[in-house]
Amino acid sequence: MKELVVISGKGGTGKTSIAASLIKLSDGVVAADCDVDAANLHLVVKHRVRRTTAFQGGKKAVIDDALCTSCGKCAELCRFDAIDNIDSRFHIDKFACEGCGVCAYFCPERAITLLEEAGGEWFLSDADSGPMVHARLTPGGENSGKLVTIVRKEAKRAAADGGYGTIIVDGAPGIGCPVIASITGADAVLVVVEPTLSGMHDMKRALELAGYFGVKAMLAVNRFDINEEIAAEIIEYAAGNGIHLAGRVRYDSDVTRAQINGMSVVEYSDGPAATDIRRLWKAVVDELDLEV
Repeated sequence: MKELVVISGKGGTGKTSIAASLIKLSDGVVAADCDVDAANLHLVVKHRVRRTTAFQGGKKAVIDDALCTSCGKCAELCRFDAIDNIDSRFHIDKFACEGCGVCAYFCPERAITLLEEAGGEWFLSDADSGPMVHARLTPGGENSGKLVTIVRKEAKRAAADGGYGTIIVDGAPGIGCPVIASITGADAVLVVVEPTLSGMHDMKRALELAGYFGVKAMLAVNRFDINEEIAAEIIEYAAGNGIHLAGRVRYDSDVTRAQINGMSVVEYSDGPAATDIRRLWKAVVDELDLEV
């Protein structure tokens, strides 16, 4: 079983559009959306939800008014200013509470407990290409890396149960915790970059991250024809650092039209972008020897 993670150094590069097209071009893969803070793969991959499971993202402190003597010790010790004194009673702001447990530990009356807080949910769905695991983190929710780990674990379980040889993951943009949780232990990453100065800068950070974790990296230059000078610099950088250039994708307004219609561009069009992504997919399959 091999796992390919599609990532980008920044948002807006077309990462999800390319990931959805690669999933559609396969004869059968497990799809996973690890961009849990802003999940949108499900918008362009047709699917039917088979199972929904709550995600416990963390814990929040709760005060039992029947036990509380309003001594104020909790408010004194809270480093996050999450405890307020209102009309001589203490209340916890659940949005400010980090669930550290200091207030509960030092409460002389044991009036404070930490309760599990629902942080979102994850889904096991059936797509045309095979099973799809995706998730939705509650806005402002925490432990996104933990939710990403669950999504990857369930995707691997679905692949093993169904006899699938490949998992394609739509990872998060950037280089933060969700990205680290997405790529650690994966077989390869495909970094999608756009030909802008900021895009090239963030691409380098994403490639450095993959290198740090020892994950094979490939590169796809999306909308390369909007700035061929910077695109050439990106390609030169890849060649000079041993990064396999899997493909270049031309700008194509059909990509947006496909999204509006809830489809991947390879389903919607035979235009320039769809043609280039088909070549990209073949290059990825050959490079990684994928079972698709």
